[in-house]
Amino acid sequence: MSMFKGFSNAFKIKELRKKILITLGLVAVCRLVSLIPTPGVDWHALQEALRNASSEGGNIVDWLNVFTGGALEQCAIGTLSIWPYISAQIVIQLLSSVIPSLEKLKKEGESGRQQIAQITRYLTIAICVVQSWSIATGLMHPASLGLHTDQIVTNPGIGFQLMTVIGMTSAALFVMWVADQITTFGIGNGGSLIIMINIASRLPKAIVSAWERYFGLGGMQATKNPVELLILLAFGFAVVMFTVLLVQGVRKVPIHATRRSMAGGNSYGMQQTYMPLRVNYTGVMPIIFAQPLLQIPAMLLRKIPSESTGFLGALRSFGNSLGDPGSALHLTIYAVVIMFFAFFWVATQFNAVDISENLKKDGSYVPGYRPGRATAEYLDAVMTRLTLIGGTGLMVLALLPQVISGWMAVPWVIASFFGGTSLLIIVGVALDTLRIMESHLLVRKYDGFLRHGSLRGRAGA
Repeated sequence: MSMFKGFSNAFKIKELRKKILITLGLVAVCRLVSLIPTPGVDWHALQEALRNASSEGGNIVDWLNVFTGGALEQCAIGTLSIWPYISAQIVIQLLSSVIPSLEKLKKEGESGRQQIAQITRYLTIAICVVQSWSIATGLMHPASLGLHTDQIVTNPGIGFQLMTVIGMTSAALFVMWVADQITTFGIGNGGSLIIMINIASRLPKAIVSAWERYFGLGGMQATKNPVELLILLAFGFAVVMFTVLLVQGVRKVPIHATRRSMAGGNSYGMQQTYMPLRVNYTGVMPIIFAQPLLQIPAMLLRKIPSESTGFLGALRSFGNSLGDPGSALHLTIYAVVIMFFAFFWVATQFNAVDISENLKKDGSYVPGYRPGRATAEYLDAVMTRLTLIGGTGLMVLALLPQVISGWMAVPWVIASFFGGTSLLIIVGVALDTLRIMESHLLVRKYDGFLRHGSLRGRAGA
């Protein structure tokens, strides 16, 4: 009841109401972009080919289709969506850890951030051109994408490729601009919201598929017992609860800080605070990195002729197992790669030495540990344990849709909402957005979304 009252109060504040309406309008524009078809593509032939490719569920086609909000199966000009921009941001973030000039820009304040933002936009254009050219080339040669159809493009050639590159790149840059407008004038992070809405847009299709499976639809008989649906719903509720705990969980490291007077800067006392270290420090990055890392090599190995024997035959067999979401090989390697990237991301983004030095400069320290090296070693040890817990949680969530789809024969459009990147993004972005709205409500003396406690963002407490 408190949740509904919070939404009602949100529309009583003029500024907040304006932000919400701007966000909804801009998100709707992004959804329209994902429905405009790319000229020159035989839509019916593409639909049939994608249905055949998605028969097993959980492959690279399904994975991409979820994150583009169905734009891939429509072959819309908005197929790339916000992902080139997100990819560019990730690349720049990783490079800033190893390239001194980029790291220096990050420390130069607002001017440095603007330069990094400009570099990110240029990189986004380059990624858009490469990806859209690859899509156009793949559509002209469906077999290279594993699509079993003779022709998808009505008039293949350089003209179609250039038209596709221009259309998809322009649409991706437009979506990038819309995301920036949502961040500036709306509620929450624009890029994250667009990704969440793209994923959530598949929910109506999942509901229709579930109804058809358990109750029948349009003259079709139900194929499964509705009791299975009740079990899945109960299980899904438990998974959502676990996801919220994983996203919200933090380890509070106590910090003693020296109070300083405004005049003269003399120290006169101590205050105790804490440093929140997130259990899921990596977010969804390990899963995002791991999925293509498995599916792309598997897709390439499957191109080896089926009549091959010996070493080539063994490679093709390995590729088939690697690309099968329900196989033990796929699940095992997937879990190992997720854990690897969890530790890799923390190693590149969490700098215990810098944090320790900053605490020392501020006159703060962790009780029981000397400032400097001892504090850095302690923070590094704590973060290692948290990463092990968070990485294990990510592995469980990532494998659940694969297991449900592969072993229980549940359609991927349904199984994808029982874990994996989809659920993590939906829960994380929803909590962040509600936290921002709640802060507006509490400042203006309105009740928030929770009667007791407060929502915690992913950036900390």
